[in-house]
Amino acid sequence: MAPIGGRAAPYIPPQALEGVRTRRIVAVMLDLILVAGMSAALFVALFILSAGLSAFILPPLFPIVAFFYNGLTVSGRRMATPGMAFMDLEMRTMDGDPVPFLQAAVHAVLFYVTWLFPPLLLVSLFMGDKRCLHDMLADVIVLRRSS
Repeated sequence: MAPIGGRAAPYIPPQALEGVRTRRIVAVMLDLILVAGMSAALFVALFILSAGLSAFILPPLFPIVAFFYNGLTVSGRRMATPGMAFMDLEMRTMDGDPVPFLQAAVHAVLFYVTWLFPPLLLVSLFMGDKRCLHDMLADVIVLRRSS
């Protein structure tokens, strides 16, 4: 493979990339449902606890929940969000190491920013390792779990 950032790309077995794009799409849908549900529950709880006074500061709740959801789950022992784990995926750094919290959280931010420009998601179709632009910027890769 071509060098990435001045270093040689690691060898990735082809079976680790089989069906990754399709599985990622389903995993994202599952994760969006979970994040939306957690955000709604937190919104209602905080709204009730503050007697409605927090209504003006709660709208950015979804991105905050998504930031910590992705950061905590991907940097955890399963190396995947619940949606990714359900679809038999995991995220690693390009060195093969587990992704630290900040890198996982930044990946989530880059993912949501990429959604503002949907054609950027098509980058994955042209990459041999099936990485999206936000994966490259965060220096991570999503793989099938090894058996």
